[in-house]
Amino acid sequence: MATFLDRAKVNVKAGKGGDGMVAFRREKYVPDGGPAGGDGGRGGNVIFQVDEGLRTLMDFRYNRHFKAANGQNGMSKSKYGAGADDLIVKVPPGTLVRDVETNTLIADLVDNGQQVVVAKGGRGGRGNIRFATHKNPAPSIAENGEPGEERELSLELKVLADAGLVGYPSVGKSTLLSVVSNAKPRIADYQFTTLTPNLGVVQLGVDQEFVLADMPGLIEGASQGVGLGIHFLRHIERTKVLIHVIDMAATHGRDPYQDFLDIINELAAYNEKLLERPMILALNKMDEPAAQENVGTFKEKVAAYYQERRQELPFMYEISAWQTTGIKDLLNKTYELIQTTAFVPLTEEVIEAVHYQLEEEVPFHIEAIEEGYWRLYGEKIEKLYAMTNMVHDESIARFARQLRLMGVDEALRQAGAMPGDIVDLAGYQFEFVD
Repeated sequence: MATFLDRAKVNVKAGKGGDGMVAFRREKYVPDGGPAGGDGGRGGNVIFQVDEGLRTLMDFRYNRHFKAANGQNGMSKSKYGAGADDLIVKVPPGTLVRDVETNTLIADLVDNGQQVVVAKGGRGGRGNIRFATHKNPAPSIAENGEPGEERELSLELKVLADAGLVGYPSVGKSTLLSVVSNAKPRIADYQFTTLTPNLGVVQLGVDQEFVLADMPGLIEGASQGVGLGIHFLRHIERTKVLIHVIDMAATHGRDPYQDFLDIINELAAYNEKLLERPMILALNKMDEPAAQENVGTFKEKVAAYYQERRQELPFMYEISAWQTTGIKDLLNKTYELIQTTAFVPLTEEVIEAVHYQLEEEVPFHIEAIEEGYWRLYGEKIEKLYAMTNMVHDESIARFARQLRLMGVDEALRQAGAMPGDIVDLAGYQFEFVD
């Protein structure tokens, strides 16, 4: 049986843009050959895409690094490099994507085919045909490609289902799911709990179906981490309707009404808005004599519970999952509630369009390492250096002018740098000249 995995951390790196080229026309009988170096191609993006055929994050257990291809370098004869293909990474529906460093919610991927760019590929560097001017018609200047974005992401899967089965372990949730859908959950005649959510599609008729999830059993204290705890309470967040399955026969010596109270309290402790969602009470194991004795008292206590709180009494259905009796009415009511009631979100968090800004507000920082030795750093200035082609003198001279325009010279002077001091920028060292 496949392992269920609902949390993972991955590293994604977009492709670097292709380098621009320095080239010149060298053709016989063609006078005044000018610059002919083409631009580099765009680096590939890393894109997460929902695949409805996936139900777990198991694919990310051993494959945690995803790197898109780099763009092709520019070529001579004014030929541009080709852009790289995007890297498409398939994720199951219900996947939340967060930035590990900031814990910012990047995307909530729900619909089949939905995509989000999680790392943007770098733009291609410009070739020397882009730098030609009337003052310098044959420049030896070209840019390297822009580095692609790289980040660490956390993935969290919350099962997507129209309705969810909740209740204590061994009350018959898995049996009910197995007889009403195509799911094949593990079922046993001793007290144990489902360890992973199971999904099944319930077919009521033509164009009448819904997804039903069997959630791992809850126990008292689950909202504080007892048992499987919050780890699987999270999966209830996605369900529109809750079906609370209760063992009316008290098979394992528990009181059905106390079971009802315990589960209600755990749902409220996790998030009170869960109780605002439609709930159906499935009074299971009615084929046993003890259930017939308990059901009347149970209904009276439940009615008193809701009357005391001035709340509407939930629908209650007496069923036997083992004998498949009473199930049709339960399923029809579930489908009706799914179609007629609005989904109650647990949070008001709104996800904006995904946008990343690599550059800091401050373009650079200066740090004194020791006397006569300085460190220059910052995302903007380091990217500028990475895109500078240090092979050609004209490109280096242009880089020096850009630093001066950014105010690096003045900032070093104010920090106390003296002529002849060494400045380090991402491993590249140069002498400060006042």
